[in-house]
This record gives sequence, structure tokens and C-alpha cells, in this order.
Amino acid sequence: MNSNQKSRLLRVGIIAMALGATSVTLTGCFPVVATGMVAGALSVSDRRTTGAQAEDQAIELKAFNRFRDQFKSDQVSLSVISFNRIALLTGYAPNDSVRAEAAKILSSIDNVRSVINEVVLGPAPSLRTYGSDTLLTARIKASLVEAKDLQANVIKVYTDSSTVYLMGVVTEREAKRATDIASRVSGVRRVIRAFEVITEAELARIQLQSGGASNAAPVNQPATPVASQSPAALSPSAPTPPPSGDSGTVVTPIR
Repeated sequence: MNSNQKSRLLRVGIIAMALGATSVTLTGCFPVVATGMVAGALSVSDRRTTGAQAEDQAIELKAFNRFRDQFKSDQVSLSVISFNRIALLTGYAPNDSVRAEAAKILSSIDNVRSVINEVVLGPAPSLRTYGSDTLLTARIKASLVEAKDLQANVIKVYTDSSTVYLMGVVTEREAKRATDIASRVSGVRRVIRAFEVITEAELARIQLQSGGASNAAPVNQPATPVASQSPAALSPSAPTPPPSGDSGTVVTPIR
């Protein structure tokens, strides 16, 4: 089997696993509030510490429970993805009051360093859109895996209505490369960069401290801090058009 055949099988496998997970998620989710929780064992290949990984899972679970208790309307659909204690809040709200309240609730959860508020006003999309987003996420992940100059498992991908959010502890080179790959996947409307960018020297230190496994995040020294280390809600950034000659997908660097 040549390298192209192996790559094709890998891509198909990733997409198949994502679609299988979708059927479970959609049938088991609450109609009012959905979250980005992902159950499972902590990853030893992650650049976050195992403690940070556990805290991220706890943040997502607490957000799910608090949103479920607070918002009873079927017009509210919220999702939380936490990475290295930076919480990405996405979804749909009927008005600015609900949008701001959701960010306030999330920022009050223990261990949340900051909140990136990407909630938009309007009705939640259809189940068909959720399915399309899951497939799009799988295609992007497969493309990242195929790239030989990236460690794909340190990049978190989340898609909402064809808008792709990228999170992770990465270098500027990795951030640019991953953003370029995601922006070129057919169907992607917009790419939101929410990376925690570190220098090549910091990455080398992380790898040395972790024995080369790259499973430790920088300690209290993010290279691109979000306003402050205290919990705070950040509004969506203005879109930035891609350079001339790129795919045409709008790229927004939040951090």
C-alpha cells in the first residue's frame, strides 16, 4: 500500500469516527443547550498538563449544567469549549442580555482564565447544519493529520455553522500553517484563530520538561495573553480578509 492510499484510508477513518460520534451526540443532547464536552481519557500527547486537561473537562461540564438550569427557552443554544482554561463560548441567543449573561456565568466558573464570547443573535441552526459541521470538522482534522509539518493532535477544531474555531498551545508557524489548511477545506466560511501562541524556544522547553512528549502547557506565561489572567469576556473580533491569493475564507485572529 503506497503513501497516498494510506493517507486516503486515514482520512476516511477519521470522518467515519466523527460521523459515528455525531449520531450519539445528536440523539442524546438537550434541546435547549448543547455543549462541546468530550468524554474520555486524558491525552498524554497534549501540550497541556494533565491537570489542565482535567480542569477543562470540569469547566465544560459545569457550564453545561449551569446553562441548562439557567436558560429554559428553546431559543437559547450554547456551546463551551475549554482549552488550557480559556473558555470559548459559541452558539445562539435571542438578545444581547442573554448573550452577556451566558458569558458572565461562564467567567464565574472555577479555574476559567478568560472567556472568548462568540455567541451570535438569532435562532439555532437545524440538525442538518450540526451534521454538516461535524463532517467539516472531521475533514479539517484529517487534513491536519495529513500535513507532515504539524502535530495535529495538539490542535482542537470546532465548527459552528461553517465557522471553524482553532484552539491549542502552538507556535506562530504552527498557527499559520493550521489556519491555512483549515481555510482551504471546501465548505469553510470563516476561520477563527483562538490559539495560545508560544515561541519556538518555549516549545523546546516544554518538550524537554515533558521528555519529548509535548504534553505540558506553559506555566502562567502565555505568549499572547487575553487582556488579563482574571476571568473576562471578550467580544468577537472584527473579521480580517485573507492576503491576496489565499483561499478567500475570512480569517479572524482573536488571540
